[in-house]
Amino acid sequence: MTFDLHSSASPSSDDSAARPKVVVLTTGGTISCTHDSQNMLIPTVSGDELVAAIRPRFEQMDIEVRELNRLDSSSMTFADIDEIVTACHDALDDPSVLGVVVTHGTDSMEESAIAVDTFHGDSRPVVFTGSQKPFDHPEADGPGNLFEAIMIAADSSARDIGVLIVFGHAVLPVRGATKWHTTDELAFATNAPEEPTRADFVAPVPLADVRVDIIHAYPGAPSTLVDAALAAGAQGLVVEAMGSGNVGTAMAVALGKALDQGIPVVITTRVPRGDVSGTYGGAGGGATLQSKGAVGSSYFRAPQARVLLAIAIATGISPFTLF
Repeated sequence: MTFDLHSSASPSSDDSAARPKVVVLTTGGTISCTHDSQNMLIPTVSGDELVAAIRPRFEQMDIEVRELNRLDSSSMTFADIDEIVTACHDALDDPSVLGVVVTHGTDSMEESAIAVDTFHGDSRPVVFTGSQKPFDHPEADGPGNLFEAIMIAADSSARDIGVLIVFGHAVLPVRGATKWHTTDELAFATNAPEEPTRADFVAPVPLADVRVDIIHAYPGAPSTLVDAALAAGAQGLVVEAMGSGNVGTAMAVALGKALDQGIPVVITTRVPRGDVSGTYGGAGGGATLQSKGAVGSSYFRAPQARVLLAIAIATGISPFTLF
């Protein structure tokens, strides 16, 4: 997947028709942060302020800004994701829109983006971007990332691909994307194939009332971790297992009971690279868990697996179809 990030975006325009445009949805994140009096980062910058510096670089199309929120993305909830999904669909109701850009904090960008991708049935691109340095940093990376994201959103070559993350001069399909570095300007990497297969489009449904918990496996992890999540109301579980998808005996027993009760369980891994594969037997082996009905997450890691499982629960479709 290759795009020219150094050319000027210049979609053809017709004075007799509506000018083409890109809609920028802003939600906060580091890209909109400035330092307060105690040198702490707070999202204070409006959507219009974010776009002001780069707007003159796009002479042949309009950039429409719609500010949704100013959040640190670690505070994002499923209700906030619902708002982003709805806003993307509303923007694409306008036929003059070439694509949509969402500015978002990096902490949970991969989660919001995979939700939008799963609910995205339009050929036009939705592009997520943000920054690692705040708006008032002398070497802020936000303006460059936003410029390139708008370019990609307006590029006809980006159609029919789904949702993308454009960040640090990289263009990544969101399926399998993960934040791989806390501070590097190339914030995201991918665990997916070069051109990952997208699941079939799912009609949007609210996720706000769905609860899916992530449980971390480690040697000797007790069954009480599973028991506590279910007692607290979890409707599904994502297990960040060891290796290629294995857990210890005590946790395996608890997961087996959960599956018997009809609780969907997705097995991912704490290992940064590679797929989950059900090859090991024994009480907590990946093969044993999958034989009991657990879903292997393939190349998805826990954050995106949680969102996909929530979508499966909310829509009533089999989680196997989304992984």
